[in-house]
Amino acid sequence: MSVIRQPGVLGRTTRRRVVGVGVAFVAAAVETLAVGVWFLLLVGSPSTSTALAGLGILFCGALVRTGLFGVATSELSELIKPWRLGAALAMTASWVVWLFVAQTVGGPVGLAAGTLVLGGALLVQFLFERYVFRLRPPARLELTPILSATLLALGGATLLASVWFVNLAVVSPPISVDTTTVVVRIEAVQIAVVVFGVLAFVAHQRRCQRLLRS
Repeated sequence: MSVIRQPGVLGRTTRRRVVGVGVAFVAAAVETLAVGVWFLLLVGSPSTSTALAGLGILFCGALVRTGLFGVATSELSELIKPWRLGAALAMTASWVVWLFVAQTVGGPVGLAAGTLVLGGALLVQFLFERYVFRLRPPARLELTPILSATLLALGGATLLASVWFVNLAVVSPPISVDTTTVVVRIEAVQIAVVVFGVLAFVAHQRRCQRLLRS
């Protein structure tokens, strides 16, 4: 029977899509903000206090992102269990290890090595997150978590490449506002943050839609 003739089925499908897109958008915004601020604080020569502040921001972002995932796929009461923090810690550790590996190796090889490590770590985190929230394991190999992890890893590579290899800025002509002259300057890393946000949204949207259908 056609889905069009079953308004209940059509309603559930539409609701899942709306929830998936909404959760993906908020999760991508939170992750972009947390990872972006953490990354900008740590590139260069950060102080101990700056590094700790960045780590705290990264963990808080991971905690919120994991909470959004839990709200979309589980009961709200499931979020208050302390061991759910493990999923957020795993997410935080993935980004920390990525930057450590990339900076330790250095250069294009470090960028590639860090990207591979981040993709693998995020894939493990996604699978662990699914286990944490007691979701039904897939009956066969799924490409969605692999694709999502790959997209986020490419977003991280874009951030790092914009700082290491791209020395480019777009500067607008001077704009006069009353007695003040304003010049808009867009750095490569700012463009990279936007690219990261788009990739994060696509990654989370595909993952949320797949999990909501399961």
